Amino acid sequence: MTHDVVAELVGKVLKVMVTEGDDVSVGDTIVLLESMKMEIPVQTEVAGVVADVAVHEGDSVQEGDVLAVVR
Repeated sequence: MTHDVVAELVGKVLKVMVTEGDDVSVGDTIVLLESMKMEIPVQTEVAGVVADVAVHEGDSVQEGDVLAVVR
Protein backbone atom coordinates (compact mmCIF):
# COMPACT_ATOMS: atom_id res chain seq x y z
CA MET A 1 0.00 0.00 0.00
CA THR A 2 1.28 3.48 -0.84
CA HIS A 3 0.54 6.94 0.51
CA ASP A 4 1.01 10.14 -1.49
CA VAL A 5 2.44 13.09 0.42
CA VAL A 6 0.90 16.15 -1.26
CA ALA A 7 1.32 19.91 -1.14
CA GLU A 8 -1.49 21.57 0.77
CA LEU A 9 -0.75 24.96 -0.78
CA VAL A 10 1.05 26.71 -3.63
CA GLY A 11 4.74 27.21 -2.94
CA LYS A 12 8.37 26.64 -3.80
CA VAL A 13 10.41 23.66 -2.63
CA LEU A 14 13.14 24.99 -0.33
CA LYS A 15 14.56 21.65 0.79
CA VAL A 16 13.89 17.97 0.21
CA MET A 17 14.51 16.23 3.53
CA VAL A 18 14.40 12.58 2.35
CA THR A 19 15.69 10.38 -0.44
CA GLU A 20 14.26 7.23 -1.97
CA GLY A 21 14.75 4.27 0.36
CA ASP A 22 14.69 6.31 3.58
CA ASP A 23 12.63 4.99 6.49
CA VAL A 24 10.15 7.56 7.80
CA SER A 25 7.89 7.75 10.84
CA VAL A 26 4.58 9.52 11.29
CA GLY A 27 5.25 13.25 11.53
CA ASP A 28 8.65 13.24 9.81
CA THR A 29 9.22 16.24 7.55
CA ILE A 30 9.44 15.17 3.91
CA VAL A 31 9.77 18.56 2.19
CA LEU A 32 10.18 22.15 3.36
CA LEU A 33 8.08 24.57 1.28
CA GLU A 34 8.17 28.35 1.08
CA SER A 35 4.88 30.16 0.62
CA MET A 36 4.24 33.86 1.20
CA LYS A 37 7.75 34.15 2.73
CA MET A 38 6.94 31.50 5.35
CA GLU A 39 8.62 28.10 5.69
CA ILE A 40 6.08 25.27 5.84
CA PRO A 41 7.16 21.72 6.71
CA VAL A 42 5.23 19.00 4.88
CA GLN A 43 5.05 15.90 7.05
CA THR A 44 4.10 12.30 6.38
CA GLU A 45 0.98 10.90 7.99
CA VAL A 46 2.18 7.29 7.70
CA ALA A 47 5.28 5.32 8.60
CA GLY A 48 7.12 3.41 5.90
CA VAL A 49 9.80 3.66 3.24
CA VAL A 50 10.08 6.54 0.77
CA ALA A 51 9.35 4.93 -2.60
CA ASP A 52 9.61 8.07 -4.74
CA VAL A 53 10.53 11.73 -4.36
CA ALA A 54 8.65 13.66 -7.04
CA VAL A 55 10.16 17.15 -6.55
CA HIS A 56 13.54 18.86 -6.43
CA GLU A 57 14.75 21.92 -4.58
CA GLY A 58 13.63 25.05 -6.43
CA ASP A 59 10.53 23.43 -7.98
CA SER A 60 7.23 25.30 -7.83
CA VAL A 61 4.27 23.22 -6.64
CA GLN A 62 0.52 23.66 -6.72
CA GLU A 63 -2.01 22.59 -4.14
CA GLY A 64 -2.52 18.83 -4.47
CA ASP A 65 0.78 18.10 -6.27
CA VAL A 66 2.43 14.85 -5.15
CA LEU A 67 5.73 15.57 -3.38
CA ALA A 68 6.66 12.02 -2.42
CA VAL A 69 5.27 8.51 -2.12
CA VAL A 70 5.63 6.45 1.06
CA ARG A 71 5.17 2.67 0.95
